Amino acid sequence: MPINRDVPLLEYDPNPRAVLEPGHDGPGLRLPESCAFPFVGDCVRDYARAHDLPVLGECVTITKRYPVYRVSDAVCLCEAPMGAPVAACVMDFLLACGVRRVVAAGSCGALIDLPENAFVLPGRALRDEGTSFHYLPASRWIDLDADARGHIKRALTAEGLALIETDTWTTDAIHRETRDKIASRRAEGCGVVEMECAALAAVASFRGAKFGQFLFTADSLANANAYDARDWGAASLMPALTLCLKIAEAWT
Repeated sequence: MPINRDVPLLEYDPNPRAVLEPGHDGPGLRLPESCAFPFVGDCVRDYARAHDLPVLGECVTITKRYPVYRVSDAVCLCEAPMGAPVAACVMDFLLACGVRRVVAAGSCGALIDLPENAFVLPGRALRDEGTSFHYLPASRWIDLDADARGHIKRALTAEGLALIETDTWTTDAIHRETRDKIASRRAEGCGVVEMECAALAAVASFRGAKFGQFLFTADSLANANAYDARDWGAASLMPALTLCLKIAEAWT
């Protein structure tokens, strides 16, 4: 394996086997092939309780357990955690247990003048995080799966939702989105910023699975001199979850 002594993230190893493989904490667990994986926090737990969804298994981390709920024979539901490393860890668990299609929904910051709670369909993600470089060789961008994008676009359009198509900037450092970086990302075509999309797309590609994601706008960084938290897209949390489930149920 070639080693880059200057930049460790460029030391990509294509060996498909790791010492610690995903799914070690769920041996024998077989999940439905389609999974809704929304970044909506406690809304997943609340939805599961309200609809009396049974727990099929759980991904265990040192800080939290992530239950996987049965929605139907073909679809399961799991909360997606904030941040690329943990989100990738949970998604790897899902794929190791039989999931082949993942639909994610999450919030994003607007880099251009977009209203809050607008729905966004990214075409590609700028890989400004560390996780994806362990799953795919180094590159600046990763394209989102065209088949998954088509399913998501048709579903959102059928709901009568206006859909914004743009590239997204995936970054690990929410508090290092500087004026110059924002301007640079906008110049490259990124209309929004989030923390997981590039990493999850890389995990899916590496594992031979399908992955798609839609976003909803929360805060705004469009005005470099006046950050606007707005309401963090709170009004879109439950609608995004139900849309995510509808897409997963249709994509079977």
